[in-house]
Amino acid sequence: MKEQVNQKRIFAYIDSNNLNLGIQSLGWKLDFKKFRIYLKEKYNVSTAYLFIGYIPTNQNLYSSLQKSGFVLVFKPTIPSKDGEIKGNVDADLVLQVMIDYVKNNFDKIIIVASDGDYYSLAKYFYQCNKLLACMSPYAKTCSSLLKKSAKEKIIFMDNLRKKLAYNDRK
Repeated sequence: MKEQVNQKRIFAYIDSNNLNLGIQSLGWKLDFKKFRIYLKEKYNVSTAYLFIGYIPTNQNLYSSLQKSGFVLVFKPTIPSKDGEIKGNVDADLVLQVMIDYVKNNFDKIIIVASDGDYYSLAKYFYQCNKLLACMSPYAKTCSSLLKKSAKEKIIFMDNLRKKLAYNDRK
């Protein structure tokens, strides 16, 4: 199977906030550079879209993510009534997948999220045999709808801490 996967064009679509908060709920911090390498080596991901809310003061973070090999897709952010910054990227992620699908840019996709809002997307691409994997940080926080639509393609990241955790001890 590995050789067959290596010959295909694999794209990853990552809901960054969903991923980041999910990993933090496990008590560790994701090293995005390691994660990009993992996606390339394990799944042969050629293009990894990272959907992220845009905050002007985070320019160093964005530069680092781009240097690590992510294609950043920004969403304007707005503060909620309690001051929390919101940049809901769900529709943008789904739209990008569909644009790439119509243009026949990929053979298989990986969705990285835990949100039930991606249920229909995962279900459709599962039925089309184009869903390689649906990665979710943690089984307990993953939507039951997403688990249902991705079926055996769902992968939980809680066991990847040793490979993907950020280590700030240099």
